[in-house]
Amino acid sequence: MEAEKIDKNITEGDESKIIYRGWKVMPFIIGNETFEKLGIVGSSSNLVVYLTTVFNMENITAAKVVNIYGGTSNFGTIIAAFICDSYFGRYKTLSFAMIACFLGSVAMDLTAVIHKLHPDKCAKETGSVCNGPSIGQIMFLAGAMVLLVIGAGGIRPCNLPFGADQFDPKTKEGKQGIDSFFNWYFFTFTFAQMVSLTLIVYVQSNMSWNIGLALPAILMLLGCIIFFAGSKLYVKVKPSGSPIHSITRVIVVAFKKRRLNTVGTNELYNYIAKDYKNSTLSHSEQFRFLDKSAIQTQDDKLNKDGSPANPWKLCSMQQVEEVKYVIRVLPVWLSAALFYLAYIQQTTYTVFQSLQSDRRLGSGSFKIPGATYTVFLMLGMTIFIPIYDRVLVPFLRKYTGRGGGITQLQRVGAGIFICIISMMVSATVEHYRRKVALTRPTLGFVPRKGAISSMSGMWLVPQLVLMGIGDALAGVGQMEFYYKQFPENMRSFAGSLYYCGIGLASYLSTFLLSAVHDTTEGFSRGSWLPEDLNKGRLEYFYFLVAGIMTPNFAYFLLVSHWYRYKDVVIKDKDMDKSSDEFDKVSV
Repeated sequence: MEAEKIDKNITEGDESKIIYRGWKVMPFIIGNETFEKLGIVGSSSNLVVYLTTVFNMENITAAKVVNIYGGTSNFGTIIAAFICDSYFGRYKTLSFAMIACFLGSVAMDLTAVIHKLHPDKCAKETGSVCNGPSIGQIMFLAGAMVLLVIGAGGIRPCNLPFGADQFDPKTKEGKQGIDSFFNWYFFTFTFAQMVSLTLIVYVQSNMSWNIGLALPAILMLLGCIIFFAGSKLYVKVKPSGSPIHSITRVIVVAFKKRRLNTVGTNELYNYIAKDYKNSTLSHSEQFRFLDKSAIQTQDDKLNKDGSPANPWKLCSMQQVEEVKYVIRVLPVWLSAALFYLAYIQQTTYTVFQSLQSDRRLGSGSFKIPGATYTVFLMLGMTIFIPIYDRVLVPFLRKYTGRGGGITQLQRVGAGIFICIISMMVSATVEHYRRKVALTRPTLGFVPRKGAISSMSGMWLVPQLVLMGIGDALAGVGQMEFYYKQFPENMRSFAGSLYYCGIGLASYLSTFLLSAVHDTTEGFSRGSWLPEDLNKGRLEYFYFLVAGIMTPNFAYFLLVSHWYRYKDVVIKDKDMDKSSDEFDKVSV
């Protein structure tokens, strides 16, 4: 009853009666967040190895499957954000998504536990017959992945804003609580990835896939129990409508009025409701054709309060400016998203590199699992973020006068540049790994692949650390950029746009892998991407990715120069006018 009362209060807009419990409910939300991330990451972090060792897929096939799975999970966020904002709200969307994730984790474990759900194990001898999965086995595996996609797609755009909903944004304590929650959110995300890439991956690779995939399912179940235990205490904001509706209206009305002549800024219809929570935006000169949707004609009737009688015939200048910022972001988004084209290679083919490298730790017999090397990427990101925040930002602030040291787009650009360096280092290391494998004594053979190079797997660490630093700049910079540049009621949409960028890069990576493999397979020296990396030219593929990223970096500099930051009409005299949110020029 109490939860229903809170829901009713929020729907009616009487925010004074909302009971914000803040940190009192954080044990439920952060506890769920930790176990849920452990479950999702644990089910997918070692997936490329699982597909090659248990489902007997070739390297390139497994890499493409993982890319499609990751891309679909990320693209699903925009659908989930639309459904959440329009119909169900965050609590119901999260509830459904977590149950789907739990069922997907159970189904994934069943593919390992039940022998009939995966093909027979291949013999270790080189050249022996190795049967791939049947149609039925592929279908069951795909069903498990679909459940995980639904779960991940629903959780990602909702869990962060749902946690922030528990704090009163109008109080100093509430604002501080939101900031602290953001820090805890990213801490639990990083913690979950590190645990998954070490402990869970070790169990999966060296002990048992049955147990290793059961652990994520158990963790997801614990996450669900913790989340639902606090259900009566949460602030549950009702859906208020998707911002996609507003975007669509502006475009449709502008098209209907396309034959009208443009008018001055003062002649544009600019009604703003009293309870409108978005920042008031100044008129901009870019995309002037959209201004026509705010031209009031004789046929456009108004209500008594000044609002348009038919919102599909007349839009306000405020609505138009909000849509302009969405359109203005898209060219930047396209370029910034390609950062993950390089990032993805470090989480797939670097694993294959490690499997054909010396993974022994010291002089003992312990071997680092192949997928665990990705933890160095996370370490690079985790270590660099406080250095950037505590050392680089204060240093840069002295020279630029900006609160953040540099603009968000300059931060993203620096990350893209470092990712190009990372790919060049990757190519150099792979050339050395292959040379050692062909000219020096090897350490045995990887079943169905080839000889193990005596090059230490620790040589892979620099490229991973560099990519982690690049992600700390480009990845975090993108999230900050979208969050600050989108109107306040579009921030869930902005978060899903970030994940859609990763999804786009995943699909592009799948296409690139297929194109390179199909094209080079007919070369006299063979494919660049064969099962045995010692017979291929993976370094050429890395150079190719770096080559693609270089003109993209130039394009990013161009659109960043063209971009104009959000220009807010500041009404409060005490507001910090030096904030990056009000900068008008990026670079």
